[in-house]
Amino acid sequence: MDCRVEEDIRGDKLSLSTGKMARQADGAVVAQYGDTIVLATCVSSKKVKEEVDFLPLTVDYQEKAYAAGKIPGGFFKREGRPTEKETLTSRLIDRPLRPLFPEGFYDEIQIILSVLSYGEENIADILGIIAASATLTISSIPFLGPVGAVRIGRIGEEFIINPDLKETEESNLNLIVAGTSDAVIMVEGEAREVSETVMLEALDLAHQEIKRIVNLQLKLRDNVGKEKINVIPTKVGDELREKVKAVTLKRMREAIIIPDKLHRQGTLDLILHEAIETIKSETPNLVQGNIQDQPSKRDIEREINIAFKQTEREEVRKTILEKGIRADGRGPADIRSIRCEVGVLPRTHGSALFTRGETQCLAVVTLGTSEDEQRIDALEGESTKTFMLHYNFPPFSVGEVKPLRSPGRREIGHGALSERALKPVIPPKTEFPYTLRIVSDILESNGSSSMATVCGGTLALMDAGVPIKAPVAGIAMGLIKEDNKVIILSDILGLEDHLGDMDFKVTGTEKGITAFQMDMKIAGISREVMEKALEQAREGRLYILKKMLETISTPRTRLSSHAPRIYTMQIKTEKIRDVIGTGGKVIRGIIEQTGVKINIDDTGLINIASIDEVSAEKAIEIINGIVAEAEVGKIYDGKVKKIMDFGAFVEILPGTEGLLHISQISEHRVLRVTDEMKEGQIIPVKVIEIDKQGKIRLSRKAALRESPQEKTLK
Repeated sequence: MDCRVEEDIRGDKLSLSTGKMARQADGAVVAQYGDTIVLATCVSSKKVKEEVDFLPLTVDYQEKAYAAGKIPGGFFKREGRPTEKETLTSRLIDRPLRPLFPEGFYDEIQIILSVLSYGEENIADILGIIAASATLTISSIPFLGPVGAVRIGRIGEEFIINPDLKETEESNLNLIVAGTSDAVIMVEGEAREVSETVMLEALDLAHQEIKRIVNLQLKLRDNVGKEKINVIPTKVGDELREKVKAVTLKRMREAIIIPDKLHRQGTLDLILHEAIETIKSETPNLVQGNIQDQPSKRDIEREINIAFKQTEREEVRKTILEKGIRADGRGPADIRSIRCEVGVLPRTHGSALFTRGETQCLAVVTLGTSEDEQRIDALEGESTKTFMLHYNFPPFSVGEVKPLRSPGRREIGHGALSERALKPVIPPKTEFPYTLRIVSDILESNGSSSMATVCGGTLALMDAGVPIKAPVAGIAMGLIKEDNKVIILSDILGLEDHLGDMDFKVTGTEKGITAFQMDMKIAGISREVMEKALEQAREGRLYILKKMLETISTPRTRLSSHAPRIYTMQIKTEKIRDVIGTGGKVIRGIIEQTGVKINIDDTGLINIASIDEVSAEKAIEIINGIVAEAEVGKIYDGKVKKIMDFGAFVEILPGTEGLLHISQISEHRVLRVTDEMKEGQIIPVKVIEIDKQGKIRLSRKAALRESPQEKTLK
């Protein structure tokens, strides 16, 4: 049945419709706002995999080139592998949905978002979250939503709901917020050093809009929603649970407070293995949970494993809540030991090794020219990037063996967060005309390697001599909440991320926040808790910044000897064609003669890149000669180009000639010009006049009065 519902958002209609497209999917919703249309579909597998104990959810966001009236570039002329933006948007849509499936529901689910029409509203990603939630809401798939989403911008002191592309570029805040009617559950965004108070105000405003969008989805569900599948999660029997506790609890309590990650995990794995063997031998006829027949060996081991993990979670959380002691012995607000080094690699342009506890990042900066800019062809048009950050997470960083593949969603997502964090402090190209690339290689990981990347990236930038506006640090925060008792954790471990209720990351300078990311694993938290968490994060961020600045406090004043030098010069726009020459002949000649790289933009700004300073100066001299203009009163070494009866034409600058009249050749009377000079000779001449038509009059005798020496062309 066709159904359509609408809600006014900032003067335009947000509509959700179903029943017309993709009718064989379990759920299909078309979301439209302005000229932007996104189709969302969801399908769940009808085959239940008994051995699966996690939610196999896949979210794929794809942008169709036809949505913007474009044909894809490249040889094949069709959409290929997902772009970085599509990958990041897929993650963005996945994150607020994943926590809202009921425990014990492990059917495979695939959600596909397709951008069918792309306007200038800058809202396709927001529509993707809303449409995905709506299609789950009306389907038979059990889902604890709906979820609403909104983008918040801020120009000056004024907040803007769902800013368009132009407004987003002008904003000092770009925040994507998703949540239910009860609470915010996901935040992603960047800022230009805004305060914690501004961030809280933005979240409050966003949640008010989210409630309206949730109500719109409920209206759609009331009209066409299907009956939900009843989920009965497999539970571990009380007898088995108590047996697991009896066998493991004492040793587990000792193991979970072992500071070293690998030692702690190894000890817990050993306890689990011994518990399985003990329980199997002591109680061979033990019946699992609600299954009445004799379970298989595989079932029993799985049930013991589930009971063990549940007990571990309870004990870790209880130790933090009741004793204020974390797995590595720290208090809730304590930050692990920090060690910073810079200049660790001799041939790179800038490098740093940042170690925080058992998380270590090697960050390397490379300085490039305009030829190294990344060119992007997206629905919103073509653009270039002059700052890039690439994050790598090799398996050895967590002591694992895995095949090396191209970057996955996690690597791309972490790199994008770190890039957003540092982007506000990167100097504009007019001040620092380099293309910048940071590579973050994670060498160890136990808690927030993305925040280590931000810290290591800052140190590497300063080591490279990049004049950043201010140093940036990042910190990952966690939360343990049971009933009304709440503990906020600073600088969380991987274990605390896995067993906790919240993961949020804040980066910023001493002045304010530059990037923010939050994911909730529970229904939500109050504004008071969020305010306290942000303040605790600010204190932690400033502490980390202080430690970083003890190693290097300001950017180096000189670039690495291995980095290219870029020299800039400004010429008049009408002179650009002279420097380039017909078919690029002139500029190619300069490059071949000097070995430099030259880039000229439409404003007449020229960047000359060379490791050799002498070569760069030679190129500058040649260009200055090409673009120079004659000045009245200035003396030039001119080349006699053509001799006439009445005088000679002399080239004083490349392509610029003036007339040297016979009366201006010498103090004495000259009968024949050839008596005084010949073609090709270099003579000093002074510009004595430039008329309104641009014609130049020269004088040799005036020049000789000031400089009596003459040169002859060999």
